[in-house]
Amino acid sequence: MRISVDISLYPLCEGYVEPILAFIAKLETNKKLVVKRNSLATQVFGEYRDVMDCLDAEMEVVFNALPHSVFVMKFIGTYRADVVDV
Repeated sequence: MRISVDISLYPLCEGYVEPILAFIAKLETNKKLVVKRNSLATQVFGEYRDVMDCLDAEMEVVFNALPHSVFVMKFIGTYRADVVDV
């Protein structure tokens, strides 16, 4: 099953831009995912297990480095990469 996820990351600290960009860059290194950026959120598309495994690993990295961070995510049970306009 392929899914789509809309993600916003809010590190509650000064210098918040770098952790956001680092998180997105790590997602983009996963060749199994399609990652699209815009000014408000990042969209991730792919097979359910591939997306969830990657998010699990990368969210843990963020929380270990910046425990006062907030992730806001919306999950869609279909693959929407071809219809998302970034």
